Amino acid sequence: MPGWVARARRVVSAPFRSLQGRDLALHAAAVTFYAGIAVVPIALLAVWITGWIAGPDRVRRLTGHTIAALPDAIGAPQALSALIEAGLHLTPLFALASLLPATLYGEGLRRAFVSLRTPGGEPLVGWRGRLLWLPLMAAAPALLLAMFLALPSTSSLWVRGGWYSVLGVVLSFLAAWLVLTPVVIWVYRYVAPGRPRWLSTILVGSFTAANLSGFLHGFVLFCSLPINLGAPFGGFDEIGGMVAVGLWLYLFHVIVLAGYAATRSASAFQIRRES
Repeated sequence: MPGWVARARRVVSAPFRSLQGRDLALHAAAVTFYAGIAVVPIALLAVWITGWIAGPDRVRRLTGHTIAALPDAIGAPQALSALIEAGLHLTPLFALASLLPATLYGEGLRRAFVSLRTPGGEPLVGWRGRLLWLPLMAAAPALLLAMFLALPSTSSLWVRGGWYSVLGVVLSFLAAWLVLTPVVIWVYRYVAPGRPRWLSTILVGSFTAANLSGFLHGFVLFCSLPINLGAPFGGFDEIGGMVAVGLWLYLFHVIVLAGYAATRSASAFQIRRES
């Protein structure tokens, strides 16, 4: 093997050396299990609080273009529309009931991060993750409203076709990147253990958020493909759709956990440079 190839491999693999001996796939699957329970309550609470602040009619107006522009091959527009309406009609009692499963996502992330960092674990790991996830729940309306304000412009470009669609995808990618960046930074800095250095967290967190934004847009492209999702499951399209969403969630968390490993490595390198 040429020397430059070996050096390149060492450079590429260096941020992920902390994952050696760890079953990343198993940890991503575990977080996906928690996310499967938490994702709908999180979305309902975020839409409910956003509707309470901005008004239900404004939320419907801002999301209407996006719902109309989404591909209909696997029923994505109907699912998103139903989710938004359910969130806008949430009662305070149901919102309180949704809070418990919504915080499970923070618990799942914390458990995975702790397991990747310290195999011995830590006390009260679940409650730490839940409590540290709550600030993101509080910030969700502001983040969601920022995304909603960008959606009408990007969606109108999608439906025009041609180069306008390309511009719409680019702007949508940038909007999702900007919204996801503070979320990922908070997750790596506070939900995860160890408090990595700010510079490493910001740089790797922003890069990870860009990858997640592109990945989510890839899922939208996947939704437009004429795939018979129910074929492997005896024709049950609903089951095929659930499995497809679960698979994409799993890959999503592989990226999140790999970004966390890179953040830890970058932080350790920064500490060595400072000492």
